[in-house]
Amino acid sequence: MSHLYETINSGNVYIIAEMSANHGGSLENALEIVRGAKKAGADCLKIQTYTADSLTINCRNDYFKITGGLWDGKYLYDLYNEALTPYEWHKAIKDECDKVGIDFLSTPFDNGAVDLLESLGADMYKIASFELVDLPLIEYAASKNKPMIISTGMSSLEEMQDAINTCRKVGNDQIIMLKCCSEYPAPWEDMHLGNIPDMREKLGVPIGLSDHSAGSLGAVVGTSLGACVIEKHVKLEGVESADSKFSMTMDEFAAMVRDVRNASNIAKGPCYELTQGEKNSMIFRRSLFAIKDIAEGEEFTADNLGVIRPGYGILPKNMDKLIGNKAKRSIKRGEPIMESDLP
Repeated sequence: MSHLYETINSGNVYIIAEMSANHGGSLENALEIVRGAKKAGADCLKIQTYTADSLTINCRNDYFKITGGLWDGKYLYDLYNEALTPYEWHKAIKDECDKVGIDFLSTPFDNGAVDLLESLGADMYKIASFELVDLPLIEYAASKNKPMIISTGMSSLEEMQDAINTCRKVGNDQIIMLKCCSEYPAPWEDMHLGNIPDMREKLGVPIGLSDHSAGSLGAVVGTSLGACVIEKHVKLEGVESADSKFSMTMDEFAAMVRDVRNASNIAKGPCYELTQGEKNSMIFRRSLFAIKDIAEGEEFTADNLGVIRPGYGILPKNMDKLIGNKAKRSIKRGEPIMESDLP
């Protein structure tokens, strides 16, 4: 069983550090991000496997020019050329992951990228939100029979189900869908993380979160709502890239990992068994005590019985059974009322 499924099957959250373009064009930066992600407590380091030509064409008309948002005015081909992780770096990055003991994951954007990742021994595949509708790509990646992690930004439930069905068509049922808002950065009011439990119910597969919002809060809320995977962009301090504006520094990422681990523990349940600490505290609950001396044969009354701390006596619900009945023994003020005192 993969580390991914071992983690989520044990009820823990699998945390992916997304490098994306944050190497800033330097292989040494990329390797430093691998080491930083491991140190910060991530389970997995993710890159993206594409060339500008595998995503688009080098065309300068307005169809290929971005309007608004973080990359306003850029042509798609130029943006992807700037942001890509060169294919010749992939083995070095994968080797560094193996060396430090962190899982390696990448997002392929065409069949050739899948082939490259297969040659490197990829353990799983990630499909980006924008490629969720590329069912031929999903089918090819899923045919390798590795876990498929699929982001769902911009997609309808029907499109999500199409992607799931495409994986299953080639006999692959190792599918995890990630709730995602494809805005960079994603504002709180657009996150709709309440979809996480609903998606789990409607789609019948584990659900995680690909989080483009600021800070740790989205990841913590997602975890508390049942996200089993958290994916978050990480960067090195001072390295600018196409993705750095909505990425976390390593220190911020490490704090998020701690927050997510704690949120996962806090959100566990249902469990109605008392903890050991609660068992230790039981003695400070209220119970029934004699608050005046009660002679043998004397009636129990509201004046000589008290519902007080500590909890050595019988439960307060027994008060009505005692009132009006006679004591079977002499009971001193400050002694607990016991089961044997009930009529």
